[in-house]
Amino acid sequence: MSDYKVKIINPSKKEKLMEVLYSPNLYEQKASIHGTCVKLFTDSRQFKDMWEENFEIMPDSIRPHARLFAINNGKKKLEVLYEPISKTVIIYNCNYYGWIKSIALALVADFFEDFTSEHRRYSVHGSFVDYGGKGVAIAGPSKSGKTTLTYGLLLDKRYNFLTDDWFFVRLNQNILVHSSEKNSYIRDDLAQSWPEFAAKLKDLKCDEQKRAIIDVKKFFGVDRIRKDSVLSIFVILTRNKSLPVLQKLDPAKAISFMLKNDFCNPHQLIRTEKKKAQRKKFFKQLFARVPVYLLNTIETPKESLERLKRLVES
Repeated sequence: MSDYKVKIINPSKKEKLMEVLYSPNLYEQKASIHGTCVKLFTDSRQFKDMWEENFEIMPDSIRPHARLFAINNGKKKLEVLYEPISKTVIIYNCNYYGWIKSIALALVADFFEDFTSEHRRYSVHGSFVDYGGKGVAIAGPSKSGKTTLTYGLLLDKRYNFLTDDWFFVRLNQNILVHSSEKNSYIRDDLAQSWPEFAAKLKDLKCDEQKRAIIDVKKFFGVDRIRKDSVLSIFVILTRNKSLPVLQKLDPAKAISFMLKNDFCNPHQLIRTEKKKAQRKKFFKQLFARVPVYLLNTIETPKESLERLKRLVES
C-alpha cells in the first residue's frame, strides 16, 4: 500500500478550499494523458518542471477533465483530498513527485471508470514492453521486481519501450494497449541490477528521492519507443519462497491474486464495492483472453529475466 490515505470530500468542502488555494503565484500546466486533460496547480517549481518533462503537454485552450493541486500549506502532515464529481485532488505537503504523477494517472483511471460506456478505456498499474508489435504486461505488488525486469527486457534491442508504470487498455478485437506518459520517472540505482545502464544514468539530475525523469527517446532510441501495442501475455510478479518459481494461472486464480493484492495498484482514489466490482469485471474479461503467468522473483534478476523472455518469445 502507499503511505498516504485518500479522504473523500464533497463539492461544498472543495469550493471552500478553492477560495484559499487559487492564487496567481501558483504554477499551472495541463497534461495530456491518453487524451484526457489533467491540470496541475502547484507552488513547487520542481514539480512543475518534472510534470512538463513527464507528460505530453495539452494545449491551454482545452478545458481540463481533472485538476490536481500540490501545495505546501506550512504543515508537516501529508494530506490527499479527493472530490470525485469534479475530479479534483488536493495534495498538501508532498515532497515526492512520484506520488504526484501516480495520483494524476489515478485521476484519469477514475475518469475512465466513471464513463466506461463512452470511452471503453481501463487502466492497469504495471509496465508494458513491446515485442514485434505485441507485448507483455508486467504487474505485481510493490518490491516484486516490476521495474527491474522491465528494464532487463529493454537491454535487448528486440524489445521496445511503451511504459514502465501505468498503461491503458481497450478491449477490442485485439487487446489494445496505450502508453500513459511521455517520459519515465526512474530511480538512480537501476545500474545495480543492470550495469549496462550505468553510463546513461551517470549524469541524471535526481530529486530528493534519488529519482529523475529520463528522456526515453534518448535513453533507448527513437525507433524503440511505442505509444500503442497489442497485449499478448500478462505476467504477475510475486516474491514468495513457498510458491513455485513459475506457474500458469487460470483466470479464476489470476483474479484471486489481483483481489488479494488490491489489483497491484496502491494508487486508487476510490475503493468502494462498486469500484472493486468494476475493476474485477475488467480483469476477468482480460484474463479470459490472454495467458496469465505468476513469476516468482526469488531467483536472481538475470534468472527471472531469462524465464520472462522465454515466456514472451515462445
